[in-house]
Amino acid sequence: MEPAVLRRAVDAARATATELGLRVDDVVVVHDSDRVALRLLPCDVLVRVAPPGQLDDSAFEVEVARRLAAVDAPVAGLDPRVEPRLYVRDGFAVSLWTYYAPVTAETTPAAYADVLMRQHAALRRVELDAPDFTDRVARALRVVTDREQSPDLSDTDRELLARTLGEVSAAIGADRSGDQLLHGEPHEGNLLATERGPLFVDLVTCCRGPVEFDLAHAPDGVAEHFAQADLDVLHRCRAVNWAMFSAWRWRRTDQLPDRDHWRAEGLTLVRASLDRCGPD
Repeated sequence: MEPAVLRRAVDAARATATELGLRVDDVVVVHDSDRVALRLLPCDVLVRVAPPGQLDDSAFEVEVARRLAAVDAPVAGLDPRVEPRLYVRDGFAVSLWTYYAPVTAETTPAAYADVLMRQHAALRRVELDAPDFTDRVARALRVVTDREQSPDLSDTDRELLARTLGEVSAAIGADRSGDQLLHGEPHEGNLLATERGPLFVDLVTCCRGPVEFDLAHAPDGVAEHFAQADLDVLHRCRAVNWAMFSAWRWRRTDQLPDRDHWRAEGLTLVRASLDRCGPD
């Protein structure tokens, strides 16, 4: 967030927690991107704050968390000391979550596969009106095809991303019989090592699609433990996922740290993923 927006987000988090009876003497920025994660002390709550315009997404994330908690899914939970809902302050979407102290623990591919399988099993037990993964692909495609949103993207790279997001994602959707609710982005940055074991965070990305779409975000070796995974679909999903990642980095408004590095790296990974898809 821009410094001025971040200050307002911190004020919104502090005021919301205080009104709910939680003591706040200090605020620590845990993660700062388009949304910010803040640790409030001494009440020790993690607050996620999204700017105006992301209220619907934040409300959806809270609803996903509530429903998954009811089926004992391996996800980070909302703070039990307050009502489990979205709060709005100064236009910001504010949600309060349990803070989990990080632990040093290596998650092997087998253990990663186990927690992802448990997450998928829990998602099959909930009823949720979630977007299709192709909706997210379409949003990324709009960024790529709109020169005002992505003015720095070269014609060659724009064509590469547009083709990947359009043609390759269409190939993924040829057979949708095995689709289910997914985490959406179960990469390593969204899996916390805690005393309770590994827990998924960032539930706003929940969507419906093939299991391979989730596996494409997981570390190398995890897919080997999913016996039913279709490797052709997996390779296509990896290409599309990196194309979406690249599309976000080329947005004029993107604020990811070290953005220039990730712009170049994302395109490299798209090309490498397409090579694995083969000539078709």
